[in-house]
Amino acid sequence: MYNGKSGGKMRGLYSSKTEIRHKIFTEIARMAYEEQSPEEVLEELPYKIIPGEVATYRDSIFLERAVVGDRLRVAMGMSLRKITEHAPISKGVEPSIIEEKYYEPPLINVIKFACNACPEKRVMTTEGCQGCLEHPCVEVCPKKAVHMEGGRSHIDESSCIKCGKCVEACPYNAIIKQERPCTKACGMNAIGSDEYGRAEIDQEKCVSCGQCMVSCPFSAIVDKGQIFQTIMAIKSETPVYAILAPAIAGQFQDMKNTKIRGAFQALGFTDVREVAIGADLCTVEEAKDFLEEVPEKLPFMATSCCPSWSMMAKKMFPEQAKCISMALTPMVLTARLIKQKEPDCKIVFVGPCAAKKLEASRKSIRSYVDFVLTFEEVAGMFDAKGVDWKDIPEGEPLFRASADGRGFAVSGGVAQAVVHAVKRIDPEREVKVVNAEGLQNCKKMLQMAKAGKYNGYLLEGMACPGGCVAGAGTLQAVKKAAAALEKMKGEASFTESSDSKYQSRLESLEKFDVE
Repeated sequence: MYNGKSGGKMRGLYSSKTEIRHKIFTEIARMAYEEQSPEEVLEELPYKIIPGEVATYRDSIFLERAVVGDRLRVAMGMSLRKITEHAPISKGVEPSIIEEKYYEPPLINVIKFACNACPEKRVMTTEGCQGCLEHPCVEVCPKKAVHMEGGRSHIDESSCIKCGKCVEACPYNAIIKQERPCTKACGMNAIGSDEYGRAEIDQEKCVSCGQCMVSCPFSAIVDKGQIFQTIMAIKSETPVYAILAPAIAGQFQDMKNTKIRGAFQALGFTDVREVAIGADLCTVEEAKDFLEEVPEKLPFMATSCCPSWSMMAKKMFPEQAKCISMALTPMVLTARLIKQKEPDCKIVFVGPCAAKKLEASRKSIRSYVDFVLTFEEVAGMFDAKGVDWKDIPEGEPLFRASADGRGFAVSGGVAQAVVHAVKRIDPEREVKVVNAEGLQNCKKMLQMAKAGKYNGYLLEGMACPGGCVAGAGTLQAVKKAAAALEKMKGEASFTESSDSKYQSRLESLEKFDVE
């Protein structure tokens, strides 16, 4: 159901925006590893990250440093400063200097003075207009907002309804429709404008998918981080495990399956586990639920592993919320596996997703997942620590998850895994599947399900177009990441989730309570 028109454009593009974000994450990590005082260092970092006297990216070098200052704050988990108040970057940093999970909601924020106040939507005639005899743009306009003026097409913005009919009719492609990138990327229609035309997020609608953050060319939208707190935990005597989302495939240069454990141990982690192990267990659980409940108890069942998709479904389709699988997510199942044996350890989910930060903050989950970092944030940790993947010696590969479990990272992968597990239990059972990528398409899918079009179906929703490999915290282009994932799937020691050796622990994991 994905139309391929949005998502993934900025992934894999190492731009000035990417570079500044990387420097910020690196310096926060360096500050933690070297045990520097945030109260002192935070004030100096904008000058280190943006050196010199002449602005490179914005009108003023002072504005550039001010934006970096607020980005440093959110990377520490703090809230943005008010434009109207004089406050140092480090104001209120004390609660963040801990080895526990910490950030002040909301998760996704707009740095107002970094926002370009882009028009939300407009249709405009370019210099490509030839002033043609036929002028179809005039003829197709339902509001008579287009007329010829000075031999060229002219659009009256006060009358224009932005329907785009003139855009489609122009034989020269001389009329264009512009949309604010963040608004266009938001599948929840959660981004409007404040009184100054700057982007503003409706937090009641937002599901923290992060697509607006990726799409903003001015880097005005940011999410809060836990890099500093994670490293503080690593430097304590508590064992800290990294659990890695399947979408890690191909995210780091010179990355091999045989080097993953060594690379993360070089950062200070006790050990690593694949979240694909939890994906295998989630698959088995959802397969059993589907067989037991559809269609006798529920008209259809929808997968639950994408937090933004499930939040959207529950917010916008409350009557269908019961149809969203109650299975524990792969992240939670993997964390519980570890905490069953080591209840006092800390768990760090490393993945592509901003929304996982929100998921991990829920009361029902925070006891199991202590921190969430994106691949982009971890890349800063590697640089701060001076870890180069090509120098990591090869060791024991990660071979405990199935190819199907690793396939959760791409659109269609979750549904495919569940179908395989259903067939293992009941070979005669036909499982009809429909999947959608991007929240706009997910909404359309649920609207059709609500209307009874998908009775008996298994529905898979992914907030990010392409799946988790296109998440807001990824580093590589979507196609490249998907190809790397296929290679990692091929390296798995078994194919289907039903063959996981951890199945026997599923019931105990469902009942497990660390508190």
